[in-house]
Amino acid sequence: MIAAPTVPSTARTAPTTGRRRPILRTAVAAAVGAGLLVALAPAAVARPAAGPAAAGCGGPHGSAAVRAGAVATPEGRADWEAADAALAGMTDPGYATSALAAVRQDGRVVWRNATGVAELATGAPADPRGSFRIGSATKPFVATTLLQLVGEHRLDLDDRLECLLPGVVPNSTAITVRQLLNHTSGVADYTQDQAFDFRRPQWLDGGRFRHYGLQDLVDIANRYPSAFPPGQDWQYSNTNYILIGMIIEKLTGHSWNEEVTRRIIRPLGLTGTRMPGDSPLLPGRYAHGYYKADTGPVDVTLFNPSMAGPSGAGVSTTADLTAFLDALLGGRLLRPAELAAMQQTTANGEGRSYGLGLQRLDTPCGSFWGHAGGIPGYSTMMLGSADGRREFAANATVYDAPDDAANAAWNKVIETALCGARPAAAGTDLARTAP
Repeated sequence: MIAAPTVPSTARTAPTTGRRRPILRTAVAAAVGAGLLVALAPAAVARPAAGPAAAGCGGPHGSAAVRAGAVATPEGRADWEAADAALAGMTDPGYATSALAAVRQDGRVVWRNATGVAELATGAPADPRGSFRIGSATKPFVATTLLQLVGEHRLDLDDRLECLLPGVVPNSTAITVRQLLNHTSGVADYTQDQAFDFRRPQWLDGGRFRHYGLQDLVDIANRYPSAFPPGQDWQYSNTNYILIGMIIEKLTGHSWNEEVTRRIIRPLGLTGTRMPGDSPLLPGRYAHGYYKADTGPVDVTLFNPSMAGPSGAGVSTTADLTAFLDALLGGRLLRPAELAAMQQTTANGEGRSYGLGLQRLDTPCGSFWGHAGGIPGYSTMMLGSADGRREFAANATVYDAPDDAANAAWNKVIETALCGARPAAAGTDLARTAP
């Protein structure tokens, strides 16, 4: 469901405690993004009149490329053929049952394709326009919503959590909103609990359909000690974004899902994107996700996304993710001050390339901003150039993938799509780049 910035592309989840692998994986490091086809009317991003500045606690309250679905421009055709081949490199060896990707350049989709199958039982080809679970790629949507509230003077990034949600977690008097957004709060990650180990029979046999409220997830996190004093280190914790969702709900009086939909999804016309509550269903055409068990593939497509909530419940398409990043990095969703804050990375530990719900990835052809996500059955990456001109998004239903081989295949997809098939610099691992 949720993922942290490490290895989004592999079937394995990042370890948390002991030998257990959590259901909500870390997949931020190799994110990919794309642009916007829908022009925004001024009213779509209108802001309420500014209120008084917030301070302290302030603020008012069989896999061949699917050529029939491919989109490409005449220029650079050789590059897109290379991208087709790179995408097939995820599915042809069997690392993933399906792989989808798209590139947007200067506001229009210039390449979109799919390889592999949508369902093992039928062998139907994967649809390049299909929807998928995006895991932690949900976080930039939620962070953008919160930063819009900051821009409206409803709260300040340096407000203390205790002032917004009194007593909600240990150290709440010392934790700031900024530290929640950039994972320097030290709050324990609730996904380390065995309830979120999707390989356990208890999850597969019914636990995956359990409802969780936001407070339920925080209560689970509170069973575990804080990772470090607030601001003293960096550690990816999905609980941070559960708390951000709770803050959005307190300040607006609406659920986090409703606010993301009202502020981002509808204005941008992202018809393939939704932030579900409890519904286990995916809309339209989609590729199934699988877990490789000793007895063979287990379909894990359906589960209650409330277990991920604002840290990873989203569903989208490659075209929509590229459109979202195009609007965000192009300055159409946030004021300059809030967008700049979002791109201010931490100085702590492994978070040195992590901002406020965005991560920077440095490549041979420049720096890109985005996020990746891992959730049972699905791995997602999205990245966009800082100037908002080029964006990329991809999803793979990873199934049987040795780490090194799968990362190399993902690297090839990212490198080809973002850098026009230019070779990566020696030692660069685009799928594993440390934050």
